[in-house]
Parts: sequence; C-alpha cells; structure tokens
Amino acid sequence: MLRTPLNVADSQMHGDGQDIETLEKPLQMDLAARPTRLVQGEGAAARVGELARGLGATHALIVTDQGVVKAGHFKVVADALNMAGIQVAVYDQVRENPTTKDVSHCLEAARSEPIDLIIGLGGGSSMDTAKGCNFILTNGGEMKDYWGRDKAREPMLPLMAIPTTAGTGSECQCFALIADEDTHMKMACGDHKAAARISVLDPLLTLSQPLSVAAVTGIDALSHAVETSVTKACNPVSLLYAREAFKRIHTHLPAIVDDPDNVAARAELQLGAALAGMAIENSMLGAAHSCANPLTARYDIVHGQAVGVMLPHVVRFNAGDPGIRALYEELTSHVGLDGVNALVDRIVELLDLLKLNQPLRELGASEADIPALAEEAKGQWTAMFNPRELERTDFEELYRAAF
Repeated sequence: MLRTPLNVADSQMHGDGQDIETLEKPLQMDLAARPTRLVQGEGAAARVGELARGLGATHALIVTDQGVVKAGHFKVVADALNMAGIQVAVYDQVRENPTTKDVSHCLEAARSEPIDLIIGLGGGSSMDTAKGCNFILTNGGEMKDYWGRDKAREPMLPLMAIPTTAGTGSECQCFALIADEDTHMKMACGDHKAAARISVLDPLLTLSQPLSVAAVTGIDALSHAVETSVTKACNPVSLLYAREAFKRIHTHLPAIVDDPDNVAARAELQLGAALAGMAIENSMLGAAHSCANPLTARYDIVHGQAVGVMLPHVVRFNAGDPGIRALYEELTSHVGLDGVNALVDRIVELLDLLKLNQPLRELGASEADIPALAEEAKGQWTAMFNPRELERTDFEELYRAAF
C-alpha cells in the first residue's frame, strides 16, 4: 500500500524555519494513518520540547549513538525536553546497520522507563533502531513478525525523528531496516503507524559530520533520488519528490567540499535527503541498493559508497529500456543535464569529487565471490522494484563492471 500525498504543492520547500506540512494519505484510506510534519531551520532542535509537549509527551526515550552524544547534540535535545518539563531516558549504544540484537538492547532501555515518546536522534541507524523498538514495545513478538508492510495490529508510541546527517531519509519513511543478527539479511519492516509524527531538520546538527561521512550520506541520498525516479512503483507524486531531491543534492553536494561549514548548503542537502525519503516511501528503491547490501554485509564497505559505486552501472543497465531511459532523461532535464550519459557522468564526477570512486577490488571485495554476491543481491527486497528484471547473471555483470 503506497502512501500518496494529497497535494505536493502544500509542502513548503524553504529553509527559513517554517514548518513543512507533508499531507499524506494511503491509497486505501486508513483513519489511523498520520502525516509526518517537517520542522526545518537553523536552531530547530531547540523547539523539540514544545513539539514533544504538543504530542502529549511526559517521558521520552532518546535513541542515539555515542558519536552524537560526544558531538553535544544529545545535550541540546535533552535540555530542550527538560525545559519543557519532559523527563528523558536514553539508549546511546546504536551501531551502524542495526540488527535484531541492537533492537533487543534498545527495548530493554525502553521497558525500564514509563516512556510515552520515542526520539530517533542521529543517522538512519538510530531512527531504524527507534522504529524497531517501537514495533516490539507496543506490539510484542520479534522483528521478523513485522517484515513486510502494515503487520502491527496495536497502536504505536509517537515517534520524533531528528537527523544529524543528510542521507537515509529515514525521518520521512515508515520502514525500519533491521538486519537479522545471525543471517545478516536486512528486513524491511514498514507500517504507517511507525512513521515519525514530527521530523526536525536542523542543519546545525550536521556540522559535526566529518566531510567523509557527509560524502557517503550525500551520495546515498543522491542514489535514493535516482532510483526512486524509475522503480516499478514510481508514480507522479514520487517523481515530484525525487526530482526536487535530485536538484538540491546535485546542486549543493559539491559546496560542502569547498566549505564544510556552509550551513545553507547543509540545509539544502538535509531537505533533499528528506524529500528523497518521501520518494522512497512512495516508490521504493532498486538494484543499486540490492547490490550494495551484500557488499556491506561481506566486506564492511560503507553503505553510501557501496551504493554509489554500483549506481552508474545500474543506471546504464536500466537505460537499455527506452521507457526507463525516458524517465532518467526527465529527471536530468530539471537540472540542465542532457540525458542518461550526462547523468552517469555527473554521478561519477560527484564520486570523484568526494573521493568515493574506487573499484570494488580496492575496497576489499573478492572477485571470486561474485556468484555468491549476485545470488544475495537477487534475494534483496529492493530487487523486485527495479524497473528491469535482473537474473543472477545480470547481477554478476554489474559486479564485474564495478571491479
């Protein structure tokens, strides 16, 4: 069930501290569905207390990681909540690419306090862990019970998402991506009740990102915009989000290389990532992500780089279909790029600029593993949404091209 905004024109896309109301409804109306409200602007994190009070919260659990704590962002949010009279509990042991084990540990923290609000503070891993915890805390069972869409039968606690990166777009999605601790298979667990009630986009929180982290998250967001523009599930609404996201990311990603403290560029990238997240919510992803997940699981290649390295080859493969080529050309026409070749060249140019354009052999991958990688990629949930069907041999060719 894809969730489609009533009117994309009602989303205010500016960075002056205004609220951005994302008006959404599922294709099959569900009165329990709630929209995600975006609050954007420099210093927006200071409003977390009043926003939480508006949700009726009295006791919040902040789900985050040690890097975010050391950067001081946890204190900013916790202080804002305390000033609003809201008690704060914390789970600050989130790991990158969270597994069922991480969710279990977060759940222990959640059950030890009388919480009525969960806050995901950090990158996509923190937000995924927060969502995963919310599923089990409110509905019981295990993560695998929610693999798929809309399997939670009971209400869930309100979630607030506060990204400190500009990449995953998880703040605008109802899915939690949680890997099985034993098999490493990523489970996409989605439910409209799991989506954030409020997402706070404060570009000042992204300034603590080293350029290397901003690079991989930025390329990840770019890949979201590119892939969502052509998937089997893409539609006029997802295309609007994808094109707005691509325009912002393509334009402003180079600026942070020249000046990592460029807050205006950081704000545009953060909004671009959020818009790409909305595109994913309406359109899903494709083969570049299917190829990337096994690379991360086997060789610990950072997700954003793994996706980025595979993306040009996937675009070329998909563009072999005239209809898909036309969609790519429509995406590029909004930013002054002339067709698919220009799109591929631009992706490669950005990878070069961000020092991410390395062949897989330099990233520690083994060419002998290609058949196994291809089999794993074919089994990824995003593979089914790629606009062109891929057999195992197609995935093998994509990996060989990236070597």
